[in-house]
Amino acid sequence: MSVVDIHEVAATVAARIDPAGWREEFDSLFARVAPAFARVEPRRRARLFVQALLGPIEVRTCWQIAEYAGESDPGGMQRLLASASWDDAFVRAQIRDYVVAGLGPGGVLIVDETGDAKKGIKTVGVQQQYTGTLGKVDNAQVSVHLAYATRAGGRALVDFRLYLPAGWTDDPQRCTAANVPDDIGFSTKPQLAWQMIEDALDAGVEAGWVTGDEVYGNDTKLRAHLRARQVGYVLAIRCDTALTRWDHPSLTITAAQLAASLPAEVWGRYLAGWGSKGPRYYQWTWVNIIETESDATHHGHHWLLLRRNETTGETAYYRCWSPTPVSLPTLTWTAGLRWPIESCFQDTKGQTGLDQHQVRTWLSWHRYTTLVLLAAAFLAVLAAQQPRPQPSAVPPADEIGPLSAAEIRRLLTFVFAKPDMTMRHALSWLAWRLVHQARARHYHHKRRTLVDISR
Repeated sequence: MSVVDIHEVAATVAARIDPAGWREEFDSLFARVAPAFARVEPRRRARLFVQALLGPIEVRTCWQIAEYAGESDPGGMQRLLASASWDDAFVRAQIRDYVVAGLGPGGVLIVDETGDAKKGIKTVGVQQQYTGTLGKVDNAQVSVHLAYATRAGGRALVDFRLYLPAGWTDDPQRCTAANVPDDIGFSTKPQLAWQMIEDALDAGVEAGWVTGDEVYGNDTKLRAHLRARQVGYVLAIRCDTALTRWDHPSLTITAAQLAASLPAEVWGRYLAGWGSKGPRYYQWTWVNIIETESDATHHGHHWLLLRRNETTGETAYYRCWSPTPVSLPTLTWTAGLRWPIESCFQDTKGQTGLDQHQVRTWLSWHRYTTLVLLAAAFLAVLAAQQPRPQPSAVPPADEIGPLSAAEIRRLLTFVFAKPDMTMRHALSWLAWRLVHQARARHYHHKRRTLVDISR
């Protein structure tokens, strides 16, 4: 691309940037959450915390956040997470409503979990457990998230629940040490997912569909809850899931066996949405099924949806239900809208530090994660406001796409007024870190020496 072309692109991009509008949007967002704070100090500090999350800092710990915010030490930011008086549940409700309003109604709710490897055993929820994020059993912390996505491409995480394994809920002393509330018992991941979905529906979120992976698709209670609320679902299931065909009610067959029995002519090529590299086409088909043998009334419409990769032949299976008849392309689009939650996890970790917390207790973890989602929601809404060209199989070579959340975050450094940083401020923080590290090193050595003596 020539120098002239670069200047033209820069001018095009500059026309899409509205610093004053972005600041106004941020002010509007904080006006939404302001009632959560009883006093001005934690409200001001939370605002600085979120701006720091959006800033160009390396790791989003309270140390670096406080230094970036111009504070003299991390104590204030640590109190914000650990003991300050504010209602983080109210903030999470506002995040959900803000995202739905910013991305538009008629979206899809997506449930999935993410895990982060952690050291030690004292951080709330951490133990040896399987996490799909790591693809193995590891010492990790797992949380279940709810995302909201639209066909136009907008997406954001809107709620979350920390998954506490039975190894935690069966150990009251361990829970007490991490300040887990007494009324928190063991809940499966599908149960946590339903809590968030129910909260969203009760709050008036207009979402006609819910989608998720096999953990949620194979849970009978979650599917029953959704049918009771007249919310359609397209939920992935395992290949060995037992099913009953509508036309053979006495025959039980696995999803894989059913797929193998279908003739080639029933498969068709349908669109599952648009990705960064263009349209995502797969081979699809569907079969009417019965939810359970005892479902004599057959309210609504049940299907097994099958997706086959045109290159590898790999097949995926989805259990679907809708209160009214729908078309096959509607189901394929809905199935395709499950994938954006993976992008949400990637963006929220990379852009606002979802996995960078260094907190141990229940309240601190929830508050940190809430502020991270608040920052990510702001980026998602700004990204959704970007002009989007019509999707095409082969876009023009000079067509400039919408600014991503990552690109917007880089620009926010020049939008928000950053506290003046002087060498004196930097040296003060350097001295604070060195003193803290020296004390930590002293007590670590002292503890190990005592252990060696006791042996």
